[in-house]
Amino acid sequence: MQLELNAKNRYHTVSIILHWVLGAALVSIFFFGVYMADLPFSPQRLKLFNWHKWAGISILVLSALRLLWRATHPAPPLPGSIALAMPGWQLKAHHLTHVALYALFFAVPLIGWAYTSAAGFPVVLFGVLPLPDLVGADKALAALIKPWHQISAFALAALVLLHVAAALKHHFVDRDGLLKRMSLRG
Repeated sequence: MQLELNAKNRYHTVSIILHWVLGAALVSIFFFGVYMADLPFSPQRLKLFNWHKWAGISILVLSALRLLWRATHPAPPLPGSIALAMPGWQLKAHHLTHVALYALFFAVPLIGWAYTSAAGFPVVLFGVLPLPDLVGADKALAALIKPWHQISAFALAALVLLHVAAALKHHFVDRDGLLKRMSLRG
């Protein structure tokens, strides 16, 4: 069953661009965060942490733009032939995964921002725009928040992998054309 693409079942071009830019940013910042987490304390590590914070704030802004766009330009419904072919649990997983992805798009950078605020390190976006602390400096609170940034980041990475695996299954196993809805080439 091959999906015939038309304006009703395709994503808008802006949605497609936001999807792929956010996806690339999330994968990049995840691996960057894993790399820098165990570096010894040094000026280089501080610089990398600042870049990580800038990227996190940029992802937070991009996520807000994506959510605003999604609220004003809803996703096209799953084509009937695909929705009927999917078991009920897959449809529920499809919806829950998307809700969880959006929640973590915001939770991960906000938890990171709260951690860095509690640790007493301000976020100065691109080295020029100081952002307000989300919480006051408190080393004990920072110690409580820090693992949640890592846990939420790994949870987001797992959901991204699940999302990619499902898309690849639709493309290579089901061959239903669903992935083409998120392609600029259509």
